[in-house]
This record gives sequence, C-alpha cells and structure tokens, in this order.
Amino acid sequence: MASGITPLELHLHPLPTPQEEIQEEELSPSSSAPSAGASSFLPRSHSTTPRHQLHGSPRSFGSGDSSPFPLLGSSRFSHPHLGSESSWRSLVLRWWSQMKEPREKQRLWLNRRKGWQRRRARGVAAWIAVVGFFFLMNWRMFSRLQESSDVSEDLLGFSNSSSSRIVNNWSNNDNAKKPGKVMFTRLLAVAAHALAEREKRPEPPDLWKETLISSSLWTPCANQRNWRTSEGSNGYLLISANGGINQQRVAELPMELQSLDLEAIGSVVTDAEVMKEAKPSIYLKKILPILLKNSVVHIIGFGNRLAFDPIPFELQRLRCRCNFHALQFVQKIQETGALLVQRMRNHRSHWKPIEQNLFGQFAAKTSINEKKSSSKTASRYLAVHLRFEIDMAAYSMCYFGGGKDEEEELEAYRAIHFPALTLIRNTTKVPSAAFLRSEGQCPLTPEESVLMLVALGFKRKTRVYLAGANIYGGKSRMAALTSLYPHLVTKESLLSSSEISPFLNFSSQLAALDFIVCAAADAFAMTDSGSQFSSLVSGYRMYYGGGKLPTIRPNKRRLANIFLKNNTIEWKTFEQRVRKTVRQTKQVDERPVARSVYRHPRTPACMCRTE
Repeated sequence: MASGITPLELHLHPLPTPQEEIQEEELSPSSSAPSAGASSFLPRSHSTTPRHQLHGSPRSFGSGDSSPFPLLGSSRFSHPHLGSESSWRSLVLRWWSQMKEPREKQRLWLNRRKGWQRRRARGVAAWIAVVGFFFLMNWRMFSRLQESSDVSEDLLGFSNSSSSRIVNNWSNNDNAKKPGKVMFTRLLAVAAHALAEREKRPEPPDLWKETLISSSLWTPCANQRNWRTSEGSNGYLLISANGGINQQRVAELPMELQSLDLEAIGSVVTDAEVMKEAKPSIYLKKILPILLKNSVVHIIGFGNRLAFDPIPFELQRLRCRCNFHALQFVQKIQETGALLVQRMRNHRSHWKPIEQNLFGQFAAKTSINEKKSSSKTASRYLAVHLRFEIDMAAYSMCYFGGGKDEEEELEAYRAIHFPALTLIRNTTKVPSAAFLRSEGQCPLTPEESVLMLVALGFKRKTRVYLAGANIYGGKSRMAALTSLYPHLVTKESLLSSSEISPFLNFSSQLAALDFIVCAAADAFAMTDSGSQFSSLVSGYRMYYGGGKLPTIRPNKRRLANIFLKNNTIEWKTFEQRVRKTVRQTKQVDERPVARSVYRHPRTPACMCRTE
C-alpha cells in the first residue's frame, strides 16, 4: 500500500445517558479539557509501526503513548477508567442494549396483540356455542311436546289438543296488536309440558286442605250470648252500603214505614255527618236521638263508619253475629247460587256447614240431591277470583305487555274515570311500571295466575270456577288459562240464558253469585289480597271452614321477583319457590288490632279457640 494515501476511519460514539454525563463531570482533574479542534475523524498516522499492529488488542486503546491514534483532544475514550478491556466491553454491551430495546418492546407488543386476538377468537366461539346450545334445547323441548301430543290427548280428557297446539295459539297471540298480548311464553310452554307429565302422579297432599292444625282449633261462636234480648224496639236502621255485595244482604222496612219521606223528616244521615271509624259514643250522641224520635234512620254511604278497636266486647260480637249469621242473600240469589254449586260438583256435592247460611232454605234441596247420589264420589272444584278488569288495570298504572296500544287505551280510560290520577301523572313524577310490579302493586295477569296454579300442583282435569267479569284483553288474554285448564267455567257458561237474565243488569247481584260459589268451593285462590271481594270470601271461609277450606293468598311482591326470571328459571325451581311463597302466607294468627273482623274473624268476640 502506498504511504501517500491517508484513509479516514469513522468512529460513531453512542449518545451518553444522563447518568454518564454526571459521571463525566465528576472525573479527576488530571483529565485534560477537550481541544476545540478535536474531531471524530482521525487521519492515519505516518508512524513506522506495522499496519497489523494498528488494529491490535483493545488493551492498547487509550493507553498513552501506545495509542495507535494521535491524541487530538480529550474524549470519553481517553478516561483512564475506560482503558481496560472489561470497561470497553461493558460500554459496547450498553450501546447494544440501547439499540436493541425498541425492537424488544415492539416484539412484546406484537406477542400481546396476537394473544388478545386469540382470546377474542375463543370468546366469540364460546358465545356462538352457548347460543347454539340454547336453540338446540328449545328445539328439543318443543319437539318433545309435539311427540307427546297423542298421549296427552287421552290423559287430559279432551280431544284435538296438545302442548304444541297451545304454544302455537300463544305465539299467534303474541303477534296480535291487541292489549291482551301474552306474556311468559317460554314459561307457559314449560308449564304445559309439566301438566302433561303430572297426570299420572298424585297431587301434593296439602293442595285441598289446610296444613296447619291450629286452623281447626277456631270454631264459630258469634251467635252465642249471655244476655237476654230487651223487650220492644227503638226502631229500624236502613243502611245503604258503598257498593259491592253488601247491598244484597239487607232487609226491606216494615210496610207501615215504607211510605215515610225519610229525608223530609230528617232521618237521612250521610257519611259526611259520621266520620270514618267513629267511636260508639258518636252514634249515641248523633244517631240515637233521631232513631228514638222517628223510629227509623237511613244511613247513606255507610262503609267502615264504626271503629274495630277499641269497642266493647258484646258490641264486637254483635257485629260478627250480624255479618256471619243474621244477614243473608235474598232468595233468588240463594237459589241460583245453590244451583251453580250443584252444577260445579256435577250434582254430587257433599253438604257443608257453610252452605246452610249461603243457601238458606235451598240448602234442604241440596241435601236431598246428595242422598240420591251418595254412592258416587263427591266432585270438588277450585274457585279463582281473577281481578283483572280494565278499571283495575288502569288504576294500577302498571304495564301488562300490550305495547303502545295498551298504554294509550289505559291512559284514555284513566282520563275519563280517574281524572285525579291523570292529573297526578301529568304534574308529578310517579313510580315506573317496573318499580310498581317489583313492589307487588300490580294485579296478577291471567298468565301469572295460571302459572301459579300449575306450580302449586293443580292438574289439568281440575274443575275451575272463574269469578269476575269482563277480563281486560278478552279471549286472547285468557288463552293460556283456558288452554291449560279446559274445565274452566263461569256463571255465564253454567247457567242458561233464562236463568241468568234476571241478574244481567245488576253487577252487584252477579258478584253475589260469584261470592256464593267461591265461599263454598273446596279451594279458593285470590289474585289480589287487597280486593274487598276476595277478603270477604276469605273471612267467610275462615269462619265456617273449620280448618278444612284452604285459601290461597299469593304474596305479589315475592311472586314478582320470581316472574322476573321467567326467561331463565328452571321449572323445578319455579315450582319450589312459588309453593314456598304461598305456604308462608298460610299463617293462623289472631286478628291484628284495628283490622276488620269480616276479613279476620279469628278473635274472641267472633270465634272461640279450643285446645
């Protein structure tokens, strides 16, 4: 190689880290300051040292006179601490790690991204598998329902009907744009299948009787008295009650008093003159003087005008004796009511103490028919009071699955019949329909009612009497109830047109017929414990039943929590929870203070407890 050529060698130094810059500032004073003309481009030396020694061991690098490069100025490589082999290697490794770090981070990010994509793919696959399994189970359930239709036809006692047909009927109703849109389609389909499998199994042992022994310890004793009746009379009280069946259990005034103009002589007393739940002293002060003067007092709008507590024992007993013994329905209602009960039992009824008061003189005819059919097994029936008329649905402000049509119809009804409620809705914030349902403020729908009956254990062949009129939603709303219990009847279907025509224009008289059939039933189920009708029926059965006339009182708040899971709950779990809820309401307690003796007659003034 010619000595005149001077090649340049390029030395790239890694940028110092902040820590290295600090270390440089702390170097010993022996280090010389860098020359202003120092450069990283170093000319080749003209030394006579052989070429192969210029690239010798790194040990000679930066070691004073043995350096292969002329010292143009101080640099980071001229520091004595960096002259050793180990220091040079650590510096090179540090530079390499700094160059390698971005690549390592990128590699880690790519690996994490691939892992996330794999997990996402597995999650999507699992979701697809779950959905597929759900549809597969639904298909299997409906196919089993269809396969069992031939067997169900013989077991259920009616032709051309099967679980699959029932489900189809409900599905058609779901597509209808009517207020009676069906709810709980899935759970109703499972209930239909459960009924088909239950026909060969016995019913629950406590279905037709009171399970609590203590209920039979209470016996009627309101007709007992330890005092003699007074001679003569102070006069007559004529009561016009606030609607309901109480109007059917009042007498006519004597003939000599019927011609009197009671308002003209000052014998009419309105509810404004007597406060609600007044004390007996109010009647002695305001009513007795009028009675002594005119021999008759007509009290209008009378409802809970006498307090239940505290009042004298004998006065409380008199109240019970009037309600459960003295007051009876008029004869045409007694006769037709007795006829309805006979037909419900296929003229094979067995006489019960409660029927003597309900039927009056027509109870004797019932006994004669029983003797003729004594060789036959008595037929029992379930009575259900379905409180689901449009007024109840509108007043509750609840939603029943009918969509916008239902909401508009009920709102229009509220505007006409409940204007104060409409005003409240328009001016204040009211609870949502979902909240009202969760709090048990909504009446049970026909679908919810039939699900409760199936869960309790009533078989499809059970004879069911339905009390109530003009169910909101009509036949489409009743489809589930009539399909699952085909032996369901009403007073309209049991009586001929000529037998029912005398009552058609009197809704309270029709309610009285329902009262008789429900009170005499072997089992009675209410769907609204706050209903006056159901409460009076329950109290009547409690007084005369002797612990043998069970009444089903659902807790709507607890049932709402169960129905909320209708899309996922298993039928066995549903059965257990419904039965537990109903069982918890069967408590035999003495009447609470200030509660009605008509609804809770278990009090010493009305009933006696035997040990």
